Amino acid sequence: MGSRLRLLAPLAAALLIGAAASVPRGAPQSGRPIVVLVSLDGFRWDLLERYPTPNLHRLAARGVRARWLQPVFPTLTFPNHYAIVTGLFPVHHGIVSNQFVEPVTGRRFRYTDTLVMLDSSWWGGEPLWVTAERQGRRSAAVFWPGSEAAIGGARPSRWMVYDEQVPWAARAESALAWLRAPEAQRPAFMTVYWSGVDDAEHQFGPEAPEVAGAVASADSLVGRLQDGLEAAGLTGRVNLIVVSDHGSAATSTGRVVLLDDYVDVATVDLVRVGQALSLQARDGDQERLLAALARVPHAAFYRRADTPPRWRYRDNDRIAPIVGQAEEGWTITTRQLAARRFNLGEHGYDDTVPAMRAIFVAAGPAFRRGLVVEPFRNVHVYDLVCAILGLGPAPNDGSLDSVRVMLRE
Repeated sequence: MGSRLRLLAPLAAALLIGAAASVPRGAPQSGRPIVVLVSLDGFRWDLLERYPTPNLHRLAARGVRARWLQPVFPTLTFPNHYAIVTGLFPVHHGIVSNQFVEPVTGRRFRYTDTLVMLDSSWWGGEPLWVTAERQGRRSAAVFWPGSEAAIGGARPSRWMVYDEQVPWAARAESALAWLRAPEAQRPAFMTVYWSGVDDAEHQFGPEAPEVAGAVASADSLVGRLQDGLEAAGLTGRVNLIVVSDHGSAATSTGRVVLLDDYVDVATVDLVRVGQALSLQARDGDQERLLAALARVPHAAFYRRADTPPRWRYRDNDRIAPIVGQAEEGWTITTRQLAARRFNLGEHGYDDTVPAMRAIFVAAGPAFRRGLVVEPFRNVHVYDLVCAILGLGPAPNDGSLDSVRVMLRE
């Protein structure tokens, strides 16, 4: 999500901090439960132990932690963030990649396009903020993919157009300000999003020392939220859930395959290249293109109907006719695109690759204490949050039974 152009003014960070400071800290509260869902984009599962993360460990000590959180395929930012809040696999919620084509209209979804983010026609299913609003509970979004669109005619009560320039401290203060609001205005469900780890991994690689600073910032965000909730007397009501969407694997310019060496790229609509590829022949002869792609090393290409069943990635026309998957650490691209900026860390690899594993850490009155649970798929988070808030879930692919062990009686 890192490079998307934003609409907010440069002074957004200062204004957000100022708004937070203007709201008085509340006295200890009692009442219905609250859930704050935090995403640390790209926070790979093993970063919790690789670098100092005292605040995430403090959260885990008083709550629960999964050994890892399993992403959905493809392991990209938008499909996984939207799976977390809808409980749906991409084939059902419709955000099948970070870039894809609507076949009926020919329109293109690009996660870098701010106007696309505001268009509700792209977003299927029912995200948690809509579920809450439809059942009389207020919601808020300090950023999250999909939160800018009026999905099913509903938005969070409070939301912001995404601006990557807003620092983590301002995001934390905005969230806390909304939580310290009078009861009638306080959200029952809130999202907070931070891309710092993902940005560092892309630029420097997941093993680079620069990632340590991004991990520290992410951990500080979690710490600021915990401290703010304690100061506001809200720890008895707020359930803080921290997740990530995927991990990251190291790439290099020495592990690049150029499609130009195997096909005439001018004859191919390269919807997406890199690690999780989407392609279609411009003349409609997909079989001939697939035969040519069979010679491409370090990648596998499939007809949409023949993708591995475990991906659950077939029955949606937004999925390109040909789906490609690079081997871990490899990039499949074109000569022209390879000459542009090259990332030293990437995701989009098979969802069973260990480097793609994400995190789940949570604590609050709904959760048991000091528990480590087995890995689970991120689509189960939706039902978990609905259960905590007492909301009736919309139809989804998750199951509360898969995560019920984390909850108190």
